[in-house]
Amino acid sequence: MNILWFIPTHGDGRYLGSTKGGRPVTFSYLKQIAQAVDNLGYYGALLPTGVSCEDAWVTASSLLSVTDRMKFLVAVRPGLMSPSVAARMASTMDRLSNGRLLINVVTGGDPVELAGDGLHLSHSERYELTDEFLEVWRAVMGGEPVNFEGKHFSIKESRIGYPPIQKPYPPLYIGGSSDAAIEVTAKHIDVFLTWGEPPSQVAEKIAKVKEVAQKTGRTVRFGIRLHVIVRETEEEAWTEAENLISQLTDSDIAAAQKVFQRFDSVGQRRMTELNNGSRESLEISPNLWAGVGLVRGGAGTALVGSAHSVAERIREYESLGIDTFILSGYPHLEEAYRVAELLFPLLNIGPKEESGKQWLSPFGGVSAR
Repeated sequence: MNILWFIPTHGDGRYLGSTKGGRPVTFSYLKQIAQAVDNLGYYGALLPTGVSCEDAWVTASSLLSVTDRMKFLVAVRPGLMSPSVAARMASTMDRLSNGRLLINVVTGGDPVELAGDGLHLSHSERYELTDEFLEVWRAVMGGEPVNFEGKHFSIKESRIGYPPIQKPYPPLYIGGSSDAAIEVTAKHIDVFLTWGEPPSQVAEKIAKVKEVAQKTGRTVRFGIRLHVIVRETEEEAWTEAENLISQLTDSDIAAAQKVFQRFDSVGQRRMTELNNGSRESLEISPNLWAGVGLVRGGAGTALVGSAHSVAERIREYESLGIDTFILSGYPHLEEAYRVAELLFPLLNIGPKEESGKQWLSPFGGVSAR
């Protein structure tokens, strides 16, 4: 399996919904997280996108020169970006990173935020546009001049000057739960992502994607986006989960839930339904906790437990056909280490690339002599 981490360009901290223990987004801090990801053996990291985040493309570009092997999962935004411009950006990033770019296709789910960026399309229209965008983007990345006439794009003699390192182009990822997202996946996408729902719901979604993709003759891989709270014991992990939301007030939760109600994202609706805006009954499946989604949009669930319990749950998702896990934890620097140290030895992860150097260094606490 491939395990990715998360670069928190919207800020970080020890508590959800609170400035207590909060950490601002600085290049120094983001560099620490990226270099931890790079050194610990993660496959790469997801960078979020949206008005609450620092720009993902600029951030990823700034982190290329301070990392060596990790991949960056960065969003293209159909409707906010031209497909040909996005193709040139992706090709350049892929070349300058020596093939370390992954593409996250994000249609957006908040009509208010989208309107602020000048996009005034319905949910179904955005996926129509995304379909056209990806048809053009994929063709342009092939290197030949592209002409396209559609409902949303009229493209004349579009091309890129320099091809990407990865062939035919950096892999395309998409997250979604709607029929429209699945249709786009079947035509264009390499890795379909789901947020952390109970395994039975994830299995239904995977089966549906496979069925639709089969009609197009394509094979799709699967990934899942989850938070993780892993400790040496169950008790420690569940105590930390409660601590994470300990600073939230009822008004904080109500305000966040009100914002989520305006979203037209099917995935966000499914996340919200898992917690129902209440602190009660948040363990919705063994070791799957919906507390993060009380105030955080998007991925709202976490795997909570001892290393052996969390590894068992991850292997359960793996048995459904998932080979890509995008994980995160608060705060992201320390938890990147904790997850690598506690979980990696228990999971089906390929060997870490070695530099050829033999490090003669103490590990752990060693008394000085």
